[in-house]
Amino acid sequence: MSNTPPDILYSKTHEWTRLEGEEAVVGITFFAQESLGDVTYVELPQEGDSLAAGREFGSVESVKAASELVSPVSGTVIAVNASLENAPETLNTSPYGDGWIARVKLSAAPVGLMDAAAYEAHCASEKH
Repeated sequence: MSNTPPDILYSKTHEWTRLEGEEAVVGITFFAQESLGDVTYVELPQEGDSLAAGREFGSVESVKAASELVSPVSGTVIAVNASLENAPETLNTSPYGDGWIARVKLSAAPVGLMDAAAYEAHCASEKH
């Protein structure tokens, strides 16, 4: 699997969104988990929480740093990946698969997200 799957949208703060009809699955990108290092803790949102695009909805802690999770979409959390509470390292091993963070029922169409090519260019500019 590519480090930047083409069927996903990306935010400048390194969260990803996979649109599935009126729902979106949200997680952190390969670039984010690589920058963080070994993830040791994930603060998840709660089912029923309202998310607003661009607002914090949780956090990730690693051996190197702590980082806020910034929602790439607006809507209501309908599911969280509770397995991350006991296995936060899944964000490192499967950021686009088993390491998803939340499923959101969208209240608005996503705005300002990048496709894979634009996100790769964004990451390249951050490395310099």
